[in-house]
Amino acid sequence: METMRCEVAVLGAGVNGTSIAYELCRRGKSVLLLDRKVMGAGASGACDDMILLQSKKPGILLEMAFASLERFKALVDELPCDIEFDTRGGTILIEDGEHLAVMEDFVAKQRACGLDVEIIDAARLRGLQPLVARDIIASTYSPTDSQVNPMLLMKGFALGGTKLGLRHRSGVWPLGIDRLAEGWALDLSDGSRVEAEAIVDAAGAWANDLTKMIGFQVPIAPRKGQVVVTESLPPIGATNVWSAQYIVSKLKPQAAPASGAEAAAKKPADRFGLGFAFTGTHSGNYLIGSTRENAGYDTTTDPEALGLITRQVQRFFPALSRINFIRSFAGLRPSTPDGMPILGEVPGAPRFFVAAGHQVMADLICGDKPTFPMEAFAPGRFAATSPGAAR
Repeated sequence: METMRCEVAVLGAGVNGTSIAYELCRRGKSVLLLDRKVMGAGASGACDDMILLQSKKPGILLEMAFASLERFKALVDELPCDIEFDTRGGTILIEDGEHLAVMEDFVAKQRACGLDVEIIDAARLRGLQPLVARDIIASTYSPTDSQVNPMLLMKGFALGGTKLGLRHRSGVWPLGIDRLAEGWALDLSDGSRVEAEAIVDAAGAWANDLTKMIGFQVPIAPRKGQVVVTESLPPIGATNVWSAQYIVSKLKPQAAPASGAEAAAKKPADRFGLGFAFTGTHSGNYLIGSTRENAGYDTTTDPEALGLITRQVQRFFPALSRINFIRSFAGLRPSTPDGMPILGEVPGAPRFFVAAGHQVMADLICGDKPTFPMEAFAPGRFAATSPGAAR
């Protein structure tokens, strides 16, 4: 049986996995990147392109978003291919007084933390978005909201990592994980074996499939999001656009729709966790989303949900009632009970790391002091079983 050896085995080749693998290679580590299918086959290949600071709660998540934005700016010149990074700014449409009061309070807290964001009136909004519906009473505006092409981003990390010695294998996955006296052994689906000093579980919504192999449970569940893609269009306004309801759904994951009979009793928009996001790509297509559904691992699109998504364009931009929609897709985001990512070493399993929901991991793996306090993200914050002893 073939045995491959490395310092770090990264499991999952989405944005999280490829970014961690690239950063570890930059720090001189020997890295093997594995993926069950192909790069980007999971959530990273079925998402939109936003880097939306306005959705982040004041505190560590907003601080990490500031740092992430600066990192994206550096990657433009650092990676060996174009990642279509762009800063167009963002507006969040406010439809009524109740939403206005909520957003005014939220924006004030974000401004106090250093985010360049403000509430603008309807007249100023129409200067940025001339085609917006006439009954929109106000909006937020931030010039910092940005975007990046996730497929090109993963390509850039993979190419950049390969130049630094990264090894990448697709179509293989661990069937078993054993703890060694020093490090870990993975028995792969193709009959080969990997021995690594450290493992990074970057499998997103499937992260628990790996941790339970070592006797540890992480409460990560899939949250489905459906997105519709338009034909190529001339630029629609100066910014990307979201709705206040979309932001509320992101800030309060506990308000997401239930499943089963309770979900069936809700009105369609609530049942699908509908919110409006409208972002333009470099090719002229617009990505329209999205839903937030507790639908297990189902990645099919639903005609009723797609109809609701497309009708939002007519609601917020009546002049676009005759545009063509060319395709749709659904992806599974990893969600946790407290809405925070899970980042860190598994208790009782030295050098086995979980990286679900964010990209900041290389400091922990390399034994360096993290830039941010990581206690709020620790895998052990949830009740869990203890991994078994080394073999």
